[in-house]
Amino acid sequence: MAKKLFVGNINWNASKEDLENIFSEYGEIEEAILIKDDNGRSKGFGFITFVNDDAALKAAAELNGFQIDGRPLFVNEARPQEKRERNFR
Repeated sequence: MAKKLFVGNINWNASKEDLENIFSEYGEIEEAILIKDDNGRSKGFGFITFVNDDAALKAAAELNGFQIDGRPLFVNEARPQEKRERNFR
């Protein structure tokens, strides 16, 4: 079963390929997503989904705090997005 990791504090100049290169050293990646705004600029976070759960757990343990361009990554297991109420007035 695939395990998804949340990756935060990503340098805005980093690309999806940069993330894939770093995380692929730990195992096969099913999907890599770098979240961008409406203008195509990185929002500084993304998600990496590994094919193998053990590879994901090892990557999370070893890459949490790993520095890319002077910024330490924040890596942990992704959780489902909490439902938010929209407040329209």
